[in-house]
Amino acid sequence: MRTLRFVLGDQLDRRVAALQDLAPGDVVLGAEVRAEATYVRHHKQKIAFLFSAMRHFFAEIEADGALVDYRRLGRHETFAEALEAAVREHRPDLVVVTEPGEWRVLADMRGWEARVGVPVEIRDDDRFFADHSDFARFAEGRRELRMETFYRDMRRSTGTLMDEDGNPVGERWNYDHDNRKALPKDVVMPRRPRYEADAITREVIGLVEAEFGDHFGTLDAFNWPVTRADALAALDEFLAACLPRFGDFQDAMAVGEPQLFHSLLSPLMNCGLLRPREVVARAEAAWRDGAAPLNAVEGFIRQILGWREFIRGVYWLKMPDYRETNTLAARRPLPQFYWDGETDMRCMAETIRATRDNAYAHHIQRLMVTGNFALLAGIRPAEIEEWYLIVYADAYDWVELPNVHGMATFADGGLFASKPYAASGAYIDRMSDYCRHCAYDVKAKTGDEACPFNYLYWNFLIEHRERLSQNRRIGMIYKSLERMPEERRRAIVASARRFLEEVAPMEREGAVPGLARSPVRTDPLGSHGGECGGRVVPAAGAPARR
Repeated sequence: MRTLRFVLGDQLDRRVAALQDLAPGDVVLGAEVRAEATYVRHHKQKIAFLFSAMRHFFAEIEADGALVDYRRLGRHETFAEALEAAVREHRPDLVVVTEPGEWRVLADMRGWEARVGVPVEIRDDDRFFADHSDFARFAEGRRELRMETFYRDMRRSTGTLMDEDGNPVGERWNYDHDNRKALPKDVVMPRRPRYEADAITREVIGLVEAEFGDHFGTLDAFNWPVTRADALAALDEFLAACLPRFGDFQDAMAVGEPQLFHSLLSPLMNCGLLRPREVVARAEAAWRDGAAPLNAVEGFIRQILGWREFIRGVYWLKMPDYRETNTLAARRPLPQFYWDGETDMRCMAETIRATRDNAYAHHIQRLMVTGNFALLAGIRPAEIEEWYLIVYADAYDWVELPNVHGMATFADGGLFASKPYAASGAYIDRMSDYCRHCAYDVKAKTGDEACPFNYLYWNFLIEHRERLSQNRRIGMIYKSLERMPEERRRAIVASARRFLEEVAPMEREGAVPGLARSPVRTDPLGSHGGECGGRVVPAAGAPARR
């Protein structure tokens, strides 16, 4: 019996389920299809990273003896078309695939058997610690899902960071409280390795610029590992140079330092070049060998064994209807500066510039800067969710949607977030040096000179008082709001409305809202490159401050 094994671009692991019983004579299919690069206008670096990683992966397994049918961009528009053509050519008795990471692809995949006229076996993706049934058992009977509870269950079931008596090492489950230090002025940043582009990667970069030149982002700073060997080297480098200080400063932000001590390993895990189990095991070994402190190792492992697994569980438990909720009735369109970075808010411009240049920003920049602004401003969930899916190299629907829908925008009403992650400028000032380089005054609460996060924060609380005031985690904040003089509350609301009508005016009544689409620009941040230390000179008739 001849089997055709279709491996998708986020399944680049020789141990992936579809390849586990690869036999002589089987054909391994890979395909670059335009539909996957354009269903949203993905960052150029994301497309280049995946196409290059795919070409390297399939070339490597072919060199090791596998029969490979690799179809480059331009031959087929969709996965189904590529499979249909491969079935006609190779005439297999069976098609084997691994479950995809996105609901829309799974829905399409379930129709492949009828389309190609050959049995299609969809295998579970066993690269994760927990399968769908594991998470369903965890969620059964719970009105609210909490990552911390799930994370402790995962620690127990895997034995990760547990002692011989079944207790957490260090007698604590979570060291998050220790991992909120601001970055000292004299801290020395680790030197990041350079992954020189080989002929394959250079060809792919040229292809992406030619075919997807109007997508968001630039390719100038492309520096992603695109092979298994380079991915393992990136893991080694992180463990040695970054992990020891990762914990202390994992929530910190700094001008001109988008990476700090973060791993940048999530794109490599999400496409299969690294295996989550090996990453967690290596991190734990670093602590047991005395090479990294427990607070750093626990914080890093929690991101993988905890958040990554939990978010995937939520996605598959709640899809396909999950994305339709909009609990806070957020209706404003996504501001233009999410695409061009032209704003006087230094934290936003800095994060968007890093995103444009690197297809990367770390979790606090995503949650507490761009996500926080979207929450406070009442941006439509569908628009900000699409933005995150477009701009980051590690973004796939299964990981992006719950993080943004549930954590950043609270659009699911608190399915797994115990409160909205809303913060004023004070939080950004405490965790970064952005405010010292900003045109706005983080100490001012209202008026044109005030940091917009300040009045947007209080305006958000005022607007959603009926829904949120009974939330125990923010009850004290509402007591402060009740003590606030009425004149100050009116000034807050007036400042917020004036600002929001400039940057994200509500569409006229009856207009059909559309999803955000990144505009075509040759310089997405303008000639000032997103710097906000001074005031940007506006075009004639444009608002002076954004």
